[in-house]
Amino acid sequence: MQIAHSKVATIDYTLTDEAGEVLDSSEDQGPLSYLHGAGNIIVGLEAALEGKAAGDRLSVKVAPDQAYGERDAGLVQTIPRSKFPDEAIEVGMRFRADGQGGSRILTVVEVTDDDVTVDANHPLAGQTLSFDVTVVGVREATADELSHGHVHDGDDHDHDHHH
Repeated sequence: MQIAHSKVATIDYTLTDEAGEVLDSSEDQGPLSYLHGAGNIIVGLEAALEGKAAGDRLSVKVAPDQAYGERDAGLVQTIPRSKFPDEAIEVGMRFRADGQGGSRILTVVEVTDDDVTVDANHPLAGQTLSFDVTVVGVREATADELSHGHVHDGDDHDHDHHH
């Protein structure tokens, strides 16, 4: 069976950045299963996997516009220190902020006595990503998976999760 719209594909992958640093790998958490065509993974990787079958291996370079977008300087903002909890705030810390567009992850990029500068860009924005992928399997999606738009792994499913 080939990977196509509304099929569930299971892949092993290693993600590296332009410097060759490993950013993410399925070795740690086991193969990734996703519903193809539902926007569950970045478009550039999804497009490359179209038509592949179990056992296929591929290396994909994904430009920022097909991955997490270019960096947007407008997403860097300075917030008064008083808006944050009292505990120590350090560069590199991440916060989840809920806004009109859903939740974003804010990364602290600078801290002064009065202000905290945060960056709401995706940590991988502006980066060309390289994926080494092995297709482990392809199956039909269940009716539930199709109606929810993502794969059900069984027990860790959280129905309060909003996309």
